[in-house]
Amino acid sequence: MKIIQVEHQEEGGKVAFELLKDKLAQGAKTLGLATGSSPVEFYKQIVASDVDFSEMTSVNLDEYVGLEADNPQSYRYFMDQHLFLQKPFKESFLPNGVAADTEAEVQRYNRILAEHPADLQILGIGTNGHIGFNEPGTSFDSLAHVVDLDPSTIEANARFFDKIEDVPTQAYSMGIRNILNAKSIILFAYGAAKARAIAGTVNGEVTEMLPGSVLQRHDDVVIIADKEALSLVEA
Repeated sequence: MKIIQVEHQEEGGKVAFELLKDKLAQGAKTLGLATGSSPVEFYKQIVASDVDFSEMTSVNLDEYVGLEADNPQSYRYFMDQHLFLQKPFKESFLPNGVAADTEAEVQRYNRILAEHPADLQILGIGTNGHIGFNEPGTSFDSLAHVVDLDPSTIEANARFFDKIEDVPTQAYSMGIRNILNAKSIILFAYGAAKARAIAGTVNGEVTEMLPGSVLQRHDDVVIIADKEALSLVEA
């Protein structure tokens, strides 16, 4: 596990883009993508570049259950606005938030992930250590599934909605095993609120009660974080 300390998110996005270019030079064809504020500067770097992604495939970590793709709070909408409409990919896969049969949708998405394992997976991390929407207690062997969102996750995401009651209580998420199948992983973390989760991810016991800690078992993980997020990491 490699840690790169940056001053701010803009620098973090630039560092990650350089790492991405290295992976592309090595033949990477599939990117695992994340939503939220942490990867936004990374996506800005991709959009501003002259790198052609028209032969690349992307797979996303998660999507809310119950939101249409054109809902401004859906993750498909987020990805369209921040990346896909400006830098098209050959194929871009996300779970269908309004699938009539959630179990069938889970099976469909697991097939997609099996067919398109990520060469590079982008992650953020929750204050409770979740990666994707894999809340504490999720099995390390889990594949894509429907998650009942933790109250702390609902509260953290409420800032994107008019009121907390509007936040979906379930989401589709890659499982932890899907995430670990990626050849390489970049995790972004910014701010003091992420310090405890990052310390557990880097130095803590590998436990399902802190899902990020499983990254200690992966051979190629880079954490890009600011001073505040790294403040509790042991040297």
